[in-house]
Amino acid sequence: MTKPILEAIRLSKQYITRQGPLPAIEDVSFGVAPGEFLCIVGPSGCGKTTLLRLLSGLLQPDRGLVCLHGQPLPGPCREIGFVFQNANLMPWRTVFDNVLLPLQVQRMPGIEAERRATHALKLVGLLEFARSYPRELSGGMAQRVAIARALAHEPEILLLDEPFGALDALTRERLNQELLRVWEASRKTVVIVTHDIREAVFLADRVLVLSQRPGRVSGVVPITLPRPRSLSLFYSEAFGALAYEVRQAIR
Repeated sequence: MTKPILEAIRLSKQYITRQGPLPAIEDVSFGVAPGEFLCIVGPSGCGKTTLLRLLSGLLQPDRGLVCLHGQPLPGPCREIGFVFQNANLMPWRTVFDNVLLPLQVQRMPGIEAERRATHALKLVGLLEFARSYPRELSGGMAQRVAIARALAHEPEILLLDEPFGALDALTRERLNQELLRVWEASRKTVVIVTHDIREAVFLADRVLVLSQRPGRVSGVVPITLPRPRSLSLFYSEAFGALAYEVRQAIR
C-alpha cells in the first residue's frame, strides 16, 4: 500500500461505567491509502463507532495514536468530514441552508460558501430539492443531504457511521450505488462503518474486520471485484465467496 493518508497506531479506548472500565477497542492498527474506500465491519458492540470517532478526532484514545499525513491528529479538523447514523438536519432550515450551515460557522465568504453547497448538492443528486425542508424528504434523501453537508467543506477524508442502517433494503441498495457514484466523482478517501457484510463487499476496496469487544483487527479482506460496480454483482459467485470470507473473519 502507498503511504497512508490516515493511520491508526495501536489504538485502545475504554469507557468508565458504574460496573467499572469497559474496554471498547484494544491495540488496533491499520492504514488507509489516499483515495481508498475502506469498510469496517464486526459484531454488535465491538467498538466500530468508537474507532471511527477516534479516526475523526472526536474522541481521544487512551493509548495509541491517529496520524493524518504522518502527523498526530490532535482533534477534529476540516480535512476530515463525518456523517453520523442520523441525518440530524435542522427542520427550520431548507436543504440548501442545512448544507450551508457548517460553512457559515467557519465564516466562509458567502459566494464561496454558496458555490460549495451547490456543488455538494449536485454530487448527491439533490440540487432540485435545495429549497425543500427536511420534513419533505424521505429518509434516504435526508441521509444524502447529510453527506452533502459533510462534503461541502471539501474534506480529504469522509468518515460515515452506518449512514444507511435505518433504511429499508431497497433504499439502502440504491444509496450504496449513489455513494459509489459520489466517490467515483470525487475520489475522496472514504471509511465507512457498517454491520452489513454484503454492503461492505459491494462498496469497499478492503474490508477491515473487528473481533468481539474489545474490538481487535481479526482480518483484512481485499475486495477484488471490478469497478464500476452494479447491483448484479450481488448475485455473482465471486461476490458470494468474498462475503463468506468476511463472515468467516468475524467468527
